Amino acid sequence: MHTSLVLTVAQSKRLIAKAVARMPEVRQALAEGVVAIGRGSTNAYVVEEILGTAIPKAEYISGRTLPPGVPGERLGRGEYPEVVLRRGQRVEGLTAVEAAKEMGPGDVFMKGGNALDYERKLIGVLIGHPTGGTIGGVYGTIVSRKINLVIPIGLEKLVCGDLVALSLASRRPADHPAAPAVPLFAMIGTIVTEIEALQLLCGVEARLLGAGGVAGAEGAVWLLVEGEKAALDRALELHRALEGEPPLTAER
Repeated sequence: MHTSLVLTVAQSKRLIAKAVARMPEVRQALAEGVVAIGRGSTNAYVVEEILGTAIPKAEYISGRTLPPGVPGERLGRGEYPEVVLRRGQRVEGLTAVEAAKEMGPGDVFMKGGNALDYERKLIGVLIGHPTGGTIGGVYGTIVSRKINLVIPIGLEKLVCGDLVALSLASRRPADHPAAPAVPLFAMIGTIVTEIEALQLLCGVEARLLGAGGVAGAEGAVWLLVEGEKAALDRALELHRALEGEPPLTAER
């Protein structure tokens, strides 16, 4: 049995965040270890789901993509402190990168991305910071310390072709003098999209059926969702609960 669902970008972020907060490895780290949540729009929703309270999500974003002519500070200045939890209790004054130096196997570090190569299970992060930003300062530590890297990312960020090839091309020193390319950093980790979220939360299988929209549904995804009737009922109930999710704006 199957049905189809459409999710706006904000609804997808909320759905993914709900699933991340329910992941067994995240629950275990919250109970026994450390969870560090890097900045990002989807991660802001994750923070809300884990803390159980609303935050000014626009202030949890570092890099941001906005329409031409819209100043970056209109969506906040990244002033909400990064969230690090040790045994479920928030650690004040500690950034996610700083926390990684004390983390190890069983702990969870969360980082979003800008590009998704779903077939190869690779994520790309656009690097605008001269020393690599969050991922540049922490990726080696995550690998060497065997920290679980969880990557919440929506299907809206799917890219065509090989992400490694894209990354290599973006790093070539052949920039236009007036408009240099932004380098793309490739990484691997535990990816959580709408597909994984629906499987974890409802026990259904989902596939990308279509994408796009207008009037606020730009970036929306259509999903073909398959499973037993009871599982599909759970998915439809969850979908209805997400209907009122507003777009991410400077106000919230």
